[in-house]
Amino acid sequence: MRILGIDPALRVTGYGVIDGNGTRVRLVEAGVVSPTDGALELRLQQLHAAIVEIITQTRPNVVVIEELYTTYKSPGTAILMGHARGVLALASAQAGIPVHTIGHAHVKRALVGSGSARKEQVGAMVARMLGLRSVPRPHDVSDALALALAFHHRNGRDVPARAAKA
Repeated sequence: MRILGIDPALRVTGYGVIDGNGTRVRLVEAGVVSPTDGALELRLQQLHAAIVEIITQTRPNVVVIEELYTTYKSPGTAILMGHARGVLALASAQAGIPVHTIGHAHVKRALVGSGSARKEQVGAMVARMLGLRSVPRPHDVSDALALALAFHHRNGRDVPARAAKA
């Protein structure tokens, strides 16, 4: 199963693609999408085009996007993040690929064993699980790979037929 994990944002969106077969996983590709500064609609268009290209090139079976999380103090951030997540889900749906969401606490529990693990711990586990010499940088890439690995850990070879709401 090929899994595309995406850590969404409007400035730097991390992505990571892994192939998983039972307990074996390998890195296919990872990187960031950084839309230029400008109007919201321009950044969203650039984000959409970049993810469409990544989907076309890597041909994932499933896309995993980080669940939206924000504190009550930052509703504006949640709204902007929702725009980015919507564009990413749209690109996946247009390609006919199921979209699933996973919360950051679940990712931490799946990889490190604790929902309160630090980014450094998660990054170290990503590197270890993928046999990398160092933690992928920036953190957006490591976080995207962690999403893909957590989905693989949770679902293994069995991808649910229905897409979850993003």
